[in-house]
Amino acid sequence: MTSTTPNTAWEDGRLDARRGRRKLLFGSMHEDVEIERSVFARGGRIFCIASAGSTAMALSGEHEVVAVDINPAQIAYVERRLAGGPVERGSAERVLAFSRRFAPLGGWTKERLHQFLALEQPDEQIAYWRAHLDTHFFRAGVDLLFSAMALRAFYARSLIDSLPTNFAAVMRQRMERCFGLHSNRHNPYARMLLLGEPLPDISTMCPNRIRLATADAADFLQRQAAGSFNAFSLSNILDGANAAYAERLFRAVRHAAASDALVVLRSFREPTPDLGVNRAADDRSMLWGTVSVWKAPDLSKFDEGACCLP
Repeated sequence: MTSTTPNTAWEDGRLDARRGRRKLLFGSMHEDVEIERSVFARGGRIFCIASAGSTAMALSGEHEVVAVDINPAQIAYVERRLAGGPVERGSAERVLAFSRRFAPLGGWTKERLHQFLALEQPDEQIAYWRAHLDTHFFRAGVDLLFSAMALRAFYARSLIDSLPTNFAAVMRQRMERCFGLHSNRHNPYARMLLLGEPLPDISTMCPNRIRLATADAADFLQRQAAGSFNAFSLSNILDGANAAYAERLFRAVRHAAASDALVVLRSFREPTPDLGVNRAADDRSMLWGTVSVWKAPDLSKFDEGACCLP
């Protein structure tokens, strides 16, 4: 097959629009792998976006995993992690760390955050959130940090266009949704987001069951044998991608998918009315507007324009 231009924001290996060497973008993954674990049948062959490697590592205890990323810096990082290397900061973590420097101005002291994250009951968490954390100063700060002008300092236009309107207000709503459903004490994704703590080590990881490849996902899948994967974890690959790339990717997924294969796809975008079941509320990382689970054959709907892309 002749490779075509990927037409995604991820091919440049940078979050911003500047030219230069490809960077490590993600040192951690804000994607709750329990979504995949709850829907993927055990023992299958899984395709996933490599990113920081967390999903591949978590799934490798029960599956053979092929982890692919268009950014060679991500693949090199996952190789280091599989060899026992530490969690590193990528561009996304540096942006979050910069944002946390202003947290005390909104009343988000370390003491308050530790108290909040020690809570177990959602009703207590919501009460604490509204009384001590969702303050006027916090809302004003988030509105400023997530404004179009501020985001342009860190992110390329194609990524910003993937975000919902009034992104700051939407993110506050997603955070409150998570705190109202999931126990803080048992949510490592909340600690990672609010305190910058890495996820705990994955004790069930089997490095010898993970194969890594530097490639565009659509190109890679199109080159595979038909029906060779039982499930797909595609991260938010379509944020920052155009509709033509989405169609090409899904054709490749359908080609490489076994007859009963499932596909998990995340997006910062809000769900469309025709999405059906949205698992975003179940994802404890709290960032996503859409976490959809599809049967691979049903992805043909995307070719007909019934997709979440603009």
